[in-house]
Amino acid sequence: MFEWFRFLFTPTDEPEMTQSLIVLFMAISVGFFVGKIKFGNISLGVSAVMFVGLFLGHLGFTMNSELIQFVREFGLILFVYGIGIQVGPTFFSSFKKEGLVFNALGVGTVFLGGIITYIIHLLANIKIENAVGLMSGSVTNTPGLGAAKSTLIEIQKQLNLPSDHFSDPAIAYAITYPIGVFGIILLIILSKSFLKIDLAKEEVLLQEKNKDSENKIVRQKCRVTNPEVFGKTIKQVLKEFNIKDVIISRQKHSGTIVVYSPSLDAVIDTKDVLMVVAKQKDITNFIDCVGKVSTDLFIESEDDLTTKIISVTQKTATHKTLAQLDLYNQYDVKVTRVIRSGLEILAQPSLELFYGDTLMVFGNRQAIAEVEKIVGNSKKILLEPDFLSLFGGLIFGVIIGSIPIMIPSLPVPLKLGLAAGPLLAALFISRYGGVGVIHSYINNGAIHFMKDFGICLFFAAVGIKAGHGFYDSFIENNGWMWIYYGCYITFIPLTLLVLISRFVFKLNFYQMVGIMSGSYTDPAALAFSTKYLDSDIPNQSYATVYPLVTISRILVAQLLILLFAS
Repeated sequence: MFEWFRFLFTPTDEPEMTQSLIVLFMAISVGFFVGKIKFGNISLGVSAVMFVGLFLGHLGFTMNSELIQFVREFGLILFVYGIGIQVGPTFFSSFKKEGLVFNALGVGTVFLGGIITYIIHLLANIKIENAVGLMSGSVTNTPGLGAAKSTLIEIQKQLNLPSDHFSDPAIAYAITYPIGVFGIILLIILSKSFLKIDLAKEEVLLQEKNKDSENKIVRQKCRVTNPEVFGKTIKQVLKEFNIKDVIISRQKHSGTIVVYSPSLDAVIDTKDVLMVVAKQKDITNFIDCVGKVSTDLFIESEDDLTTKIISVTQKTATHKTLAQLDLYNQYDVKVTRVIRSGLEILAQPSLELFYGDTLMVFGNRQAIAEVEKIVGNSKKILLEPDFLSLFGGLIFGVIIGSIPIMIPSLPVPLKLGLAAGPLLAALFISRYGGVGVIHSYINNGAIHFMKDFGICLFFAAVGIKAGHGFYDSFIENNGWMWIYYGCYITFIPLTLLVLISRFVFKLNFYQMVGIMSGSYTDPAALAFSTKYLDSDIPNQSYATVYPLVTISRILVAQLLILLFAS
């Protein structure tokens, strides 16, 4: 009677579609449960899906060959695209500060790992595809593995090689993956002890270091007491004292309780109170030139004028500058700051608005209501998924990844592939707010779902496929030796990164830990470090190096395959 039920859960070499889906869902659901189990402060997280997939594959469960390839590639595309959209804005802005040094350290680690991998390939006589699998697992880099597998398939097609000509790098990847996860965590702990890090001191030093480059937009009240500015317009004062990147959102004359939003032509009188919006260093500079800090409470009154947060959801308002919208002259409403992907940006007239931007505006309630009609402010629209933008962006990424780059002596053209292509597309789209009808806004919940869903699909497909013959391959290739070789790839570049970061570039320990996790694209290590250090500071340097490191790892994996696969 229940034969159909037993059939669904019985391993078979040629599974039907329903059986394949059951295996896929089992790997993901059980893997997610296992990933939540903590060993001290450490948990496997989503990577547990791969190990459950390996176990199911070892038991004989499998999936339809075409379906498993689709699931693997589609999952990888979703994952890297979500990463690109999420970190794109901070990635480009970081190059104005220390991002160049951070990325140089991260990319240097990648290429050193590639050199060590090639040496292992030569000296240990390990096939290059297995060596690349060792490398990808030892640094927990999933996109690199995906790029290697895609390149091997491309070579097989171009040269008409049998499907079993190359070994599956996913087996070596699975063997060394735990070394990558726990190795970096071990080095974080050891480096803290070896370098004798005082976390409280490191935090103070970082705050002092970032005091002048703090990007947070704040507001402060100022009492005008400098006789040199009496009777002059705000525009004249800013020009004479060479003050930039400052917005005066409110003004109140001495002896009154009337608050209004001044234009640049508004005249400043004796003992006026101004509300200044800018970065703290620019506010301090302005107040030093104009007067002193004020404690006036009337200027914060919301009786006649109010502050409101509105979101850009009208397509007619996107890709227009604040000067083009001209909200102040038309509606007497002033935009003081713009929040984009978690970043606060001062509302300069030349700032171009993107779909999904959040504006902080100040003005009359009725006027703000009119502005909302132009800007949009539809929370419902922002919550609804825009599949045109999402899948349009993915098409853009697949096209970029499919462009053949002809390099002499290589058996097939070099391609960015389905990992680097969507990542580059997402970075480009997030940097410019969109391309045509494709925009970059995806709400945070959707981004996290897309990333986790994508990586679950990829890990499940890789694990299930690699699980077949995993034990035999481990014994045949002396898996303990592969783990031994993987330790070289994990520890040597990372140890040099720690020494150079600390003793050459004098980097803060919090930043260094973020670079360590980002260089190995290891979210598990990042999660551990934020709890271990009780700080979110490592997240910033992790996001800074992640995109360029990921692209570098993809290219290194592809080049090793293209140059030395035979």
